[in-house]
Amino acid sequence: MKYQLIIFDLDGTILDTLEDLSDSLNHTLTQAGYPRRTLAEARSFIGNGIRNLIIRGAPEGTPDETITELHRQFNAYYDLHRADKTAPYPGIPALLTRLKEEGRTLCVVSNKPNHAVGPLCSKYFGTLLDAAYGEREGIPRKPAPDAVLAVMKDYGVLPEQTVYIGDSEVDALTAANSGVDCILVDWGFRDRELLEQAKAKALVSTPKALLDLLLDA
Repeated sequence: MKYQLIIFDLDGTILDTLEDLSDSLNHTLTQAGYPRRTLAEARSFIGNGIRNLIIRGAPEGTPDETITELHRQFNAYYDLHRADKTAPYPGIPALLTRLKEEGRTLCVVSNKPNHAVGPLCSKYFGTLLDAAYGEREGIPRKPAPDAVLAVMKDYGVLPEQTVYIGDSEVDALTAANSGVDCILVDWGFRDRELLEQAKAKALVSTPKALLDLLLDA
């Protein structure tokens, strides 16, 4: 068993959160009198934390103090609506169940705020995940390696026993910065053409292909 510790990104990798994130962004922008964004635009903005989602969604040149207030309003709205349309990608619960049966340690490291990551993981995955880490004060967000390194330390697992699975170039950089292998999935928030340019060990298109790869490793 090569990969004892399997770390997943959340949004776009195991959980389809796109519509709830997009709806929350547009609610926030509309309340401020700013133009709405399309679902495709919101999809392209996700990956570097909520504040960056707001910065990319708001009109260019929006002052920092306004971004801070929009960020606050987004979080307040999203906390109430984060599970309106969100769901696991088809095949993901079965994938996690099988990996758990195989004795793997399963964790999430996400740039989503920690106060949202825990409840979402608990709601949709129950006890299948050993731990879920979101953005926390004092810990740089991905692609900084700090959160991944902290998980490895917590579980006493070496980099060569760890794999990071995500759906974006940010995730590939996170894995590289952490010294661990990366597997990317193409059903998330980035186009396959972009993912093919990232430095990942593999790029897969279905949870079954991902499971086969992990079990063979």
